[in-house]
Amino acid sequence: MSIEKPGAAEAVDTLETAPRSFATPEKTLDLAKQANLEEHELTLRDALRQYPRAVMWSVLLSTSIIMEGYDIVLMSSFFAQPAFSERFGVYDPGTDKYQITATWQNGLSNAVSVGTMVGAFANGYFTHKFGYRKVLLASLGLITVFIFLPFFAVNLPMLLVGEFLCGIPWGVFATMAPAYASEICPMALRGHLTVYVNLCWALGQLISAGVQAGFADNPTQWAYRIPFALQWAWPLPLLAVLWSAPESPWYYVRIHRPDLAEKSLARLGSSGTKTSAREAVAMMIHTDELEKRVDEGTSYLDCLRGVDRRRTEIMCMAFAAQPFCGSSMGGTPTYFFVQAGLPSAISFQMSCGGLGLAALGTLIAWWLMQHLGRRTLYLWGLGLLTAILVAVGFISVGTRPDSVAGNYAQAALMLLWLFTYYLTVGPICYAIIGETSATRLRTKSVCLSRIVYYAAQIVCNVVNPYMLNPTAGDWKGKTGFFWGGMAFLFFVWTYFRLPEMRGKTFEELDILFARGVRTRDFAKTRVDAYVEGDEALTKTE
Repeated sequence: MSIEKPGAAEAVDTLETAPRSFATPEKTLDLAKQANLEEHELTLRDALRQYPRAVMWSVLLSTSIIMEGYDIVLMSSFFAQPAFSERFGVYDPGTDKYQITATWQNGLSNAVSVGTMVGAFANGYFTHKFGYRKVLLASLGLITVFIFLPFFAVNLPMLLVGEFLCGIPWGVFATMAPAYASEICPMALRGHLTVYVNLCWALGQLISAGVQAGFADNPTQWAYRIPFALQWAWPLPLLAVLWSAPESPWYYVRIHRPDLAEKSLARLGSSGTKTSAREAVAMMIHTDELEKRVDEGTSYLDCLRGVDRRRTEIMCMAFAAQPFCGSSMGGTPTYFFVQAGLPSAISFQMSCGGLGLAALGTLIAWWLMQHLGRRTLYLWGLGLLTAILVAVGFISVGTRPDSVAGNYAQAALMLLWLFTYYLTVGPICYAIIGETSATRLRTKSVCLSRIVYYAAQIVCNVVNPYMLNPTAGDWKGKTGFFWGGMAFLFFVWTYFRLPEMRGKTFEELDILFARGVRTRDFAKTRVDAYVEGDEALTKTE
């Protein structure tokens, strides 16, 4: 088979001419081969039975994401809450209501995004240096303290600072969870546990919508202070539970402590025997050495060089698609429902129901991902989101602003948008992120891609209020035309650039990227990581 060579020719030449052992002892190489074989033979049912503690620890750590999902819906929903608007907003004669101005909506929304960017960048450095566990525990301690500021805020500047500080540990949680999940579980569980991160987002948003629905008609300050206070329900219990969480065995391999990696695997419940743990560590060492042959660097700049440039592009674009495919409009739908003409109480209730559909969609995505793969779900998810957003725009153009039927039709379509997003683009993105990066660059690659996500979110948060807010553009449902167009652009990118990575180990993905295999050939190319030259790759029809 003819394989297209990548731009980093020197890296590929190194791979092809390196000794077969890749600087590992022969015995270690044999163990690595056995571990690779077992990875491919392991079914989902067997993986759940053999790695129950890996599932438990991944689920527990990913639960920290609920806090970020909770707050993102919380703040955007406050913009539609009468008590919050009367306390912090200005009177708008045109609507005869108090409104948080578009400028302050941008400021409050983007304060969180800037904070999370800082947290994500710091996580890439500190996790590489100190490991997942220490950074996680420190972040849980910080968020416990930072929640005091938004709870006691008496004005918008104080609230903005509080949101920024809370965003720092949220940025750590958001980038740590998918990386940790991808490192402590076998290939059969990798996609499911990384996708669970998105379920935590949906659960956090669902809880937030439920809390907001309960306080929608409360005219006092407690309508927004109690929802802020409920954020304290997460950090302290998680701190107590995760104090004994095992460190990632990949982290120990990267710092040349295979003995500790074996102990960590034993705690994660690999298969219960010392030999199998040794085999798994041998495969990790083989993968690590393979990546060193391509690039020994582990800095943020190394994510943008050589073979890793393509991998970083895929991760960054996959994450950037999330806000640009309409999340600012449909991901936090309460404010849109109010601007579309629905009563506040009904808007909160519909948001709660929509986020329930989102949680259901993520659960169904587990099954679809196993049968359809990542690329297909992500691609056609973007196509469906484009169609829904454009349909919302046409309904808004074709009906009067006071049309009850038109308003409810737009709301129903945005609920469909939520379900479709959480069935496809939302959860599948995390599987893509967890599988694409090189293991030596995983924490920094995940953090860099998440920073791009937050930057994209800031852009969307700036643009969306000026289109939707009645004191600015007042586009109402016609905003769907803009976000539908953006979703279509990412649909085109996905078709040409996003490969299918289902069923490939990390070392096999390293070889596919190092040899520059084309996007459409990823799924049908079989890899033998222990054979030299072009014989390592076989194209199947």
